[in-house]
Amino acid sequence: MWRINLKSLGGLNKSHCMSPSLLQISSAACGYGFTLLASSTKDVSKVWGMGLNKDSQLGFQRTQRSRRNYHYVLEPSPVALPLKEPLQTRVVQVACGRAHSLILTDREGVFSLGNNAYGQCGRRIVQDEVYSDSHVIHKMEGFGDKVVQVSCGQDHSLLLTESGRVFACGWGADGQTGLGHHNISSTPVEVGGDLSGVEVQQVSTYGDCSLAVSRDGQLFGWGNSEYRQLSSVTESTQMNSPRHLPLKGCGTVVQAACGGTQVAVLNEKGEVFVWGYGILGKGPNLSESSTPELIPPTLFGRSEFSPSAAVSRIRCGLGHFAAVTEGGELFVWGKNIRGCLGIGKRDDQFFPWRVTVPGRVVDVACGVDHMVALTKSIL
Repeated sequence: MWRINLKSLGGLNKSHCMSPSLLQISSAACGYGFTLLASSTKDVSKVWGMGLNKDSQLGFQRTQRSRRNYHYVLEPSPVALPLKEPLQTRVVQVACGRAHSLILTDREGVFSLGNNAYGQCGRRIVQDEVYSDSHVIHKMEGFGDKVVQVSCGQDHSLLLTESGRVFACGWGADGQTGLGHHNISSTPVEVGGDLSGVEVQQVSTYGDCSLAVSRDGQLFGWGNSEYRQLSSVTESTQMNSPRHLPLKGCGTVVQAACGGTQVAVLNEKGEVFVWGYGILGKGPNLSESSTPELIPPTLFGRSEFSPSAAVSRIRCGLGHFAAVTEGGELFVWGKNIRGCLGIGKRDDQFFPWRVTVPGRVVDVACGVDHMVALTKSIL
């Protein structure tokens, strides 16, 4: 995995820091100007954050000499979790929204932190709450089942349980919570609609559109459809309840990725299909599509001589895509805001471009204008 050296943490309280060492990072998430990193270690420090922290989305970060929370965290800094059994609990996954974060553990459930103005942290909304110096890290409850995956939209949250049920909370103006209304929900509520009775294996959201993949390879969607993300089932720009999305010629869906204006799915053959609005990966002449467009597998280096070039992971940022192949190569395309694609230039990228990365890429996280790759040494 991508390794970080926590030898120096910018004057943080020494009791909160690991001894000088290299740690294996198992999960990463990119928010709107901030990043969370997690290790599956059983050590006390399991999660680190850096970047914007104006809403305490990285927890309460300060030095011994200061009582105020840092609004900007310049180096990976530990996020202290209120765990009952810190030496037995591992962090499974992290997720980031516009200004809130979710942290999923294997034994103690889900924790939320950051901005809760719309109930996206799954707790009661407090009028005029000041988030800039918040110490609140909330343990989310009420699922009746173990949560196995979390995903953050701009101001809403999706949570998937072991039995395949989906829960949502937060801002619902575009129907992105999928709860059958356009209101705010500060308590996680089970999502119904076409998902009723369906066992879901994965959820994805980043902006205001949401997707779910069932265990039998079907795709479901709800939320914002201004950019034709859901136009296969509705002409409306908003849909507040999940609908099954018929995808002709796409095969069995194994993974979905939802960005700001665009979506992508990956099928059992390792093929990538895209639609929505933006730079979709098939050249400058294709900027909008209401139906899935296959990106030629050859653009990911696949041939009869290179079968390992099949895509194994697909991710979306607000305006860009990333794909990881079975061979550990990283391909990116889309809006190259502030050089977020990592291709050595600032130009937008209209076709998948292979990024030179030291090591074998195992996963990638995409944000608004930055990206994090997790790699494994090839030595």
